[in-house]
Amino acid sequence: MTVDLLLGLQWGDEGKGKIVDVLTSNYDIIARFQGGPNAGHTLEFDGIKHVLRTIPSGIFHKKSINIIGNGVVIDPVVFQKEIEGLEKFNLDIKSKLIISRKAHLILPTHRLLDAASEASKGKAKIGSTLKGIGPTYMDKTGRNGLRVGDIELEDFKDRYRALADKHEAMIAFYDVAIQYNLAELEKEFFEAIEELKKLDFIDSEEYMYQAQKAGKSILCEGAQGSLLDVDFGTYPFVTSSNTTAAGACTGLGIAPNKIKEVYGIFKAYVTRVGSGPFPTELFDEVGATMAKVGNEFGSVTGRQRRCGWLDLVALKYAVQVNGVTQLMMMKGDVLSGFETLKVCTEYNYKGQNISHFPYNIEPENVTPVYKEFKGWQADLTGMTTYDQLPVELKEYIEFIEAEVGVPIKIVSVGPDRKQTITK
Repeated sequence: MTVDLLLGLQWGDEGKGKIVDVLTSNYDIIARFQGGPNAGHTLEFDGIKHVLRTIPSGIFHKKSINIIGNGVVIDPVVFQKEIEGLEKFNLDIKSKLIISRKAHLILPTHRLLDAASEASKGKAKIGSTLKGIGPTYMDKTGRNGLRVGDIELEDFKDRYRALADKHEAMIAFYDVAIQYNLAELEKEFFEAIEELKKLDFIDSEEYMYQAQKAGKSILCEGAQGSLLDVDFGTYPFVTSSNTTAAGACTGLGIAPNKIKEVYGIFKAYVTRVGSGPFPTELFDEVGATMAKVGNEFGSVTGRQRRCGWLDLVALKYAVQVNGVTQLMMMKGDVLSGFETLKVCTEYNYKGQNISHFPYNIEPENVTPVYKEFKGWQADLTGMTTYDQLPVELKEYIEFIEAEVGVPIKIVSVGPDRKQTITK
């Protein structure tokens, strides 16, 4: 029996979908433990690009069972469209995809609340994707939410109406101009609920317990990244769930002492979508080149990602909070062609150099302290072994390993699953 975790260590978009896809053949079960449809996982193989929002990245493998855990919030409309998008690949979704009854549902009015709340903030907005994620988690912690298991109850529509009416009153309170046709949105929602009913709902904590007893191997898949964790991220510019390792325990009902490997994924540089502090952000031609070469646009939202140099202060923090045992470096190929690379090794925090991640990393408090590295010109995308990599890249990797104290086991040199070097 093995329970391993796979987590993003930056602000999301690290390439988790690709690595889950690469690792899936080693696991019987792939289980998503938090987040909602604002988080897109991109997988690329056989010349086709796939974007998954809610469905775990193991869906393309014939042998794996895919679980949507209780910590996930599900938009039935988005979920239905995602399944429809997979139909052309002849996947046996009915037998391969199961959903926790305790997962919360995103209602149409959750999305409207999200839009009203963000509009009311003006320039202080947090950069929400407006998918209704935050309001759904608010209802969860406020003990108002509707869960997947409620769909099976006879009074589900009454429960829905009571919550939706409450939401409409809250939308009116914000007093902002948002246009919507709720009757139309609700028609789409209830049609999607009927499609959702075609899948198997489970008591996921019991399912996971029995799977462990039976000796099944399980890979727990997170969404977003550690620096977006609601407790340990750059609050308030964070998501509404625990994206760190602890979230896998609460999001699936797995005991902490059952977890073995914690795979941490990071980019060879850093990106961030939306608002919030970003100490190593680049506003020059170098940053623009990173964005262009790395195709740094959100897989779901299409929003351009902000780019910057690798931040080891933040990376060490994420490794520490998650108990990472193995690192995987993505997009090493994007840094090819730069004469000089920089890595942030410390922050100058209020006039003093520190190496830990402080409470506040706003630009008025934090200035990054950099170490420079010689770049490399080689095209990495066709390389298949670690020995083939340029010596400058190996020095870059070895420095990161020494600073963080965790080995880098995988180096990704392109988007395709084949462009993955195991060290």
